[in-house]
Amino acid sequence: MQVALDLLESDRSVQIARESVEGGADWIEVGTPLIKSEGMDAIRHIREAFRDRTIVADMKIADTGAMEVEMAAKAGANIVVILGSVDDSTVLESVRAAKKYGVKIMADLISSSSPVPRSRELQELGVDYINVHAGIDQQMMGQDSLSIMKEVVREVSIPVAVAGGLDAESCAQAVLAGASIVIVGGNITRSADVAGSARAIRSSVDAPSQKESPDKSMNEEVRELLMSVSTPNISDAMHRKGAMQDIFSMMKGMKMVGTAVTVQTFKGDWAKAVEAIDVAKKGDVIVIYNGSRHVAPWGGLATLSCINKEISGVVIDGAVRDIDDISKMDLPVFATCNVPNAGEPKGFGEINAEIVCGNQTVKPGDYIVGDDNGVIVVPRERAYEIARRAKEVEKTEQRLFEEIRRGKTLSEIMKLKKWEKH
Repeated sequence: MQVALDLLESDRSVQIARESVEGGADWIEVGTPLIKSEGMDAIRHIREAFRDRTIVADMKIADTGAMEVEMAAKAGANIVVILGSVDDSTVLESVRAAKKYGVKIMADLISSSSPVPRSRELQELGVDYINVHAGIDQQMMGQDSLSIMKEVVREVSIPVAVAGGLDAESCAQAVLAGASIVIVGGNITRSADVAGSARAIRSSVDAPSQKESPDKSMNEEVRELLMSVSTPNISDAMHRKGAMQDIFSMMKGMKMVGTAVTVQTFKGDWAKAVEAIDVAKKGDVIVIYNGSRHVAPWGGLATLSCINKEISGVVIDGAVRDIDDISKMDLPVFATCNVPNAGEPKGFGEINAEIVCGNQTVKPGDYIVGDDNGVIVVPRERAYEIARRAKEVEKTEQRLFEEIRRGKTLSEIMKLKKWEKH
């Protein structure tokens, strides 16, 4: 069981590694981001803190194999990682240097176009371990390393590692499928309880069992992920984009996730807004552009109609009325403001056209997420990726909250002065 320290700071990495070892981790990986941030000193710090542990340096060597293996070996690594897709000359130089300095070579198949035949070639070139690895960006797009690993273990006789978003359940599956090494990163290192998370994975590795997971559609998985994170998490995952402006929750403490049924209306015209209820399906969110802070296209009767159809919520770029009635109903409603005035059902406008709501473009079928922080639009074509990335943001924040609770300030943990733009 190898824990991957893909952080930027050595001191945090050492602490997280200690907690991981307490939970049962065997090998400690100095991750590529940490090496890029701190250089060979990152390996030295981990070696100094863990004299009796196998240290893996995830150098992802792409050239100058002998030089970089020597660097990592002298800094204290036991295993040095090269890219499996590099030229054979680099693999051979890395293997020769490894023998000279008494370390082992692990070849990482990340982004390899032909991972199974390449694993055979790498074994023939003399590497000691094969790592079947779905990178973080690939994971966000739904790529899975387990299926490839199952093929690789049948093709090589050297130990095979697997990495890429593993948790306790997938680690158990990997072991049962023949993996010798399971590599876990964020599901340990980003946990508020690192030792507890490591312990859970240790148990699954030591006594693996096959659990039947219910099949979920992509839509179900996206909704589940988006319900589990906050709109700030999603905004961070989207590089601070997607948030509607000047639209707020009318009922605090209510969360909303659904696919958009869009409505373009004119000031105070509530006909198309109400007709959209008949178009919308269970789980949809009605998103209305009305453009008036003084006349409402929506009220209590429309809200009750939505509840009958099991609609997930309503978003209005404009006013809403009947807040006293709506507050007694179990439906999230987001709007610019609330007023007493209603408009007239004139019937102008359109349903399920591309609109602008809260200064954000919304297309029919886009995912709409709302909570007490506001409303965010997730383009449907990137919904799975963004939902996965938002979950990673949430994990990172959980760990930061825990470190702040232990007494440090956020700027101390993040080393903000070090990372200020020069």
